[in-house]
Amino acid sequence: MLIVVACALVLYLAWRVLAVIRLAGISLFLALALLPIVDAIDRRRRLPRGLIILLLYVVLAATVAIIGDVVVPSMAREVGELSRNAPRYARELRGNATFRHYDNRYHISTKLVQDARHLPENLAHLAGSLKHVTVQAFSFVGQLVTVLALTFLLLLHGREYVEMALSLTGAGEERYRRMVREINAAVANYMLGNLAISGLATLATWLVLSILGVPYALALGFVVGFFDLIPLVGATLGAIVVALATVTVHFPVATIVWIVFIVLWQRFADYVVQPLVYRRALHVNPLVTILAVLAGADLLGILGALIAIPIAAAIQIVLHEWWTTRSARHTAAAR
Repeated sequence: MLIVVACALVLYLAWRVLAVIRLAGISLFLALALLPIVDAIDRRRRLPRGLIILLLYVVLAATVAIIGDVVVPSMAREVGELSRNAPRYARELRGNATFRHYDNRYHISTKLVQDARHLPENLAHLAGSLKHVTVQAFSFVGQLVTVLALTFLLLLHGREYVEMALSLTGAGEERYRRMVREINAAVANYMLGNLAISGLATLATWLVLSILGVPYALALGFVVGFFDLIPLVGATLGAIVVALATVTVHFPVATIVWIVFIVLWQRFADYVVQPLVYRRALHVNPLVTILAVLAGADLLGILGALIAIPIAAAIQIVLHEWWTTRSARHTAAAR
């Protein structure tokens, strides 16, 4: 009875501080992802570890700022141009006999022109009121500072915390130490590999769109790279955004070329780039992957979808270790 009451109390307290646990989990996986970079710099440069982490933060912040400065204004101009030129694009579409046949029946071009003209207003409406946006911004900044501070401490003293925890495991210390190393390697390989693949997708998109003469090719490349970070559906979402931008140039040739390219690129990334970057697969069951991504997106949005697969891989490592130990004990007992 005491055990049941204690477990219920722990679950209740965990539910009450769920937001704190969520921030701590995000910080832990960010620390695991950045740990190889910090360790590599620490081995090659005689600098205080805290200074290395701060410099890495500055580089990441500068990268985000540069991407935002390139992408946001470019996408705003693209939306405005699409809205202004919507009637001309509709006339070009009606030049196709097949499209004109269906357009006369369902009035597709009229609806597209109306939606395009109201696109800037709709986007502004989706952004919400200024008060709501301001409150959300302050909340996000507070959470971001908390995550960065926790990540900093984990990168600086993480090994000390792990050694302290492992020292409490007694006879199973070596087994738990091996499990921690496997989880660390799985998370770091996935996160860094995902970033590398997204960088390649950004570069490939920029080159193809530049050849096609699509405006703001670099900004759209960053958009594809960002969406490519999201498992399962990210690449498709990024491809749809770019496909809309290709409508403004050489329609439908540019759009067809882009669709062909993105399909071929996805096959190339799935069968060549990902095995090469990851080196070894995480061996997460596809059903578990889908469920993990859906659950992560529901809990944490895009960030949850990003870290869902490494979390699933970590849980799988723990369960595999538990099952192996349990089977070994049963075998020993049978003998």
